[in-house]
Amino acid sequence: LLSICFLLILAEFKFYENMFNKYIKIVLSLLIFALSIQQFIDGAVGSTGNGIMLILLSLVFVFLFFRNEFLLLAFFQLRKQNLDGANRWLNRIKNPKSALTTKQQGYYNYLKGMIISQENMNQAEKYFRTAISFGLNMDHDLAMAKLNLAGILFTKRRKIEAQKLLKEAQDLDKNGMLTDQIKMMKNQMKKTNIPNQHFGRNNMRRR
Repeated sequence: LLSICFLLILAEFKFYENMFNKYIKIVLSLLIFALSIQQFIDGAVGSTGNGIMLILLSLVFVFLFFRNEFLLLAFFQLRKQNLDGANRWLNRIKNPKSALTTKQQGYYNYLKGMIISQENMNQAEKYFRTAISFGLNMDHDLAMAKLNLAGILFTKRRKIEAQKLLKEAQDLDKNGMLTDQIKMMKNQMKKTNIPNQHFGRNNMRRR
């Protein structure tokens, strides 16, 4: 039984290393759950414990379907300001479209935009636009994505677009966590010089 569980887990990481379709997690979860039922039916000594363990293992795969492990690890690295570490985890996702759900693709692009925003504004703009189009689960994250995109557009002297996004970010920031950054950008927009600056990174919250 343990060898079967090991093989299933190994298959998950092997498939994931090659970025197999995200639904492999659901398939593995169902297979493990079926094994757990078989253990309960078996009635042998210790089979009930094995069945419970297998059910818990199947729930892990369900959790990872909705909360991709590489995204979680990238968020953790970004919280520590380790941009290279975060980018390494994201780079393990070779095919985001097949490996991630729609919202997860949004966060993938959101994180990519955050990481690259200080180095390549054009690429960061694409990532943030894609993240916004996919959508993000939390209003705070969506507000931050729009705030960063507004900062990029402002540095490119596209002030009208930047103001529109800034207003949208302010509306989404219901808890006022980005108030200072929004106010700072508004003050910058009133000045002649346009700074090469992005906002919001230091206010990332733990997922």
